[in-house]
Amino acid sequence: MSPRVRVLVVDDDEITCNLLEEVLAKEGFAVDRALNGREAIDKGERAPYDVVLTDIRMIGTDGMEVLRAYRQKSPDTIIIMMTAFGSIETAIRAIKEGAYDYVSKPFKLEEIKLTIHRALEQSRLFRENLQYRQELITKYKIENIVGRSPQMLQVYKTIARVAESRSTVLISGKSGTGKELVARAIHFNSLRASKPFVAVDCGSLAETLLESELFGHVRGAFTGAVFSKKGLFEEADGGTCFLDEVGDISLSMQAKLLRVLQEHEIKRVGGTETIKIDVRIVAATNKNLEELVAEKRFREDLFYRLNVVFIHLPSLRERAEDVPLLADHFLRKYAAENAKPVSQISQEALEHLARYRWPGNVRELENVIERAVTLSHHSIILPEDLPRRLIVEPAEDTTRSLPSHIPLSELEKLYLQKVLEETGGNKKKAAAILGIDRRTLYRMAARYGLIIKR
Repeated sequence: MSPRVRVLVVDDDEITCNLLEEVLAKEGFAVDRALNGREAIDKGERAPYDVVLTDIRMIGTDGMEVLRAYRQKSPDTIIIMMTAFGSIETAIRAIKEGAYDYVSKPFKLEEIKLTIHRALEQSRLFRENLQYRQELITKYKIENIVGRSPQMLQVYKTIARVAESRSTVLISGKSGTGKELVARAIHFNSLRASKPFVAVDCGSLAETLLESELFGHVRGAFTGAVFSKKGLFEEADGGTCFLDEVGDISLSMQAKLLRVLQEHEIKRVGGTETIKIDVRIVAATNKNLEELVAEKRFREDLFYRLNVVFIHLPSLRERAEDVPLLADHFLRKYAAENAKPVSQISQEALEHLARYRWPGNVRELENVIERAVTLSHHSIILPEDLPRRLIVEPAEDTTRSLPSHIPLSELEKLYLQKVLEETGGNKKKAAAILGIDRRTLYRMAARYGLIIKR
């Protein structure tokens, strides 16, 4: 049973105190009272209160002094001021000094009850948000990124050096290497950690929708815009905006993004007002932006604006020594989430994991371990708990059936065909195996002329 909310009523009118004490006690609050400001301050020093409901005008120590004393000694206490009509200016000053709200005398009892309940709910949400942000800061500590390979050690060093700066960061790496994880680590280890982290998948949105999502729109800007809406740049004000797959945006959108980086301001779609923003941009791509610049498909000036600090995430096959560490990390994660008594991976299963090429990178490995933990009936992951595609015998020459000097694109196509055949065309399973989302799966299939039924 949760403890009762403690409320202190402060007024030098004893009749008012008696009335409020009776009404608030019926609401389920533990109510105390003080007949002057000095008594209210003394009681607050002896025991904490959740809410203080105080008159402003009192003989001797007034409500403003009560407010200041509680703000100093008990900043989490909610202060609500009671004021006569002639003291409205003082009440507004009290709000500026930290009071939650004020009610005017003669007051309605329902208004006071509603104000207290609303204040308590807002306080609860604030505490939950604070706890959630603290959990995120803990979750995305740099040391929580798994890996001991030389390439990953370099990544850790760069994150640590860049986190507290204001510099724009460009992260490159294949799908599934953990680009968003690095972006979050940069944000939650920076001075912006208490502000929003907003992620946008630029590759999955049409140009007009992406512009509206990023910049917002005003009412009537286009058909269906029945009200004005903040964009994600505004939502991220003071924090970080993560632009994933930035290499997929159009040249016209690139020009608008460049203006944001240069001027630190935006205009909503259909609007004329310029809105100043303070947002750090972290961008990511699985494409070679320098090649796109050479092909005139990506603006050179935007590339240099984004590429202030560059972080490259190696594919999992490039840091094979991290596979056992990552596998163990995901094993513990999903065993705890699913309440499964799975505690280790057999040596034989580890050898299969080590030999596999991981085209879907870390995301594919995570999916494999989650599946194994979910399906396992033992306390140890065995080879039979792994997908068939991972079971590669040491002596087997996996390249024997392939033509010599096969282009990488053809190899990718063959692998995509194989996964689709293995899954019977199940799009969700195929995307999970490849470590990509379904939109990316459709794009890959279209690129190679493969037909997937939607």
